[in-house]
Amino acid sequence: MSPSTQTRATPAPATATGLSLRHVLVVGGNAAEWAALGDTALMSRAEQLGRFCASHDVPWLTVRAYSSAPTEHTLERRHFTVDGCAVTVDPHGDGRQRFVDAIGRIDPSVELTEATVARALYAPADAEPDLVVILGPPTQLPPSLMWELAYAELVFISVRWADFGAEHLSAAISDFGGRRRRFGGLDPD
Repeated sequence: MSPSTQTRATPAPATATGLSLRHVLVVGGNAAEWAALGDTALMSRAEQLGRFCASHDVPWLTVRAYSSAPTEHTLERRHFTVDGCAVTVDPHGDGRQRFVDAIGRIDPSVELTEATVARALYAPADAEPDLVVILGPPTQLPPSLMWELAYAELVFISVRWADFGAEHLSAAISDFGGRRRRFGGLDPD
């Protein structure tokens, strides 16, 4: 069954090998690189990463472009579930526009709070990312990330989008497992 035809389901809360990972966000490439990879290969990679996350009891995976780049191909955001992991493939690398779009999806009768904005930004995921894996240099943050940086752990991997696979995600999760999360706070001195 192809990812676009699989039934979407809400995954149950779980922990990844005792790490309490609920939502992993992978950021790499741009719309032009995604288009060059081809739809079949892109979705195959997303399925592979989703299976890897599912095998580590991670219920949500988002794969997002690092940045926007001009392309004649229109890539659509997609959602599917593979082996119990809900996967979102988001080719839009402009975090500011994504933020504006999310605000526009909030019902005007609902109070605008941090929680309502977060729900609109992460939907269909029910949690903000615990781990953000960034394919790129640690000296530069992707423009596709605005909101996600406050409480997530960041792991930078120096690998091109075309070469990224489950083994790189495994290394990022191992790195995450060795950290003491502070959720945006500072260590007391």
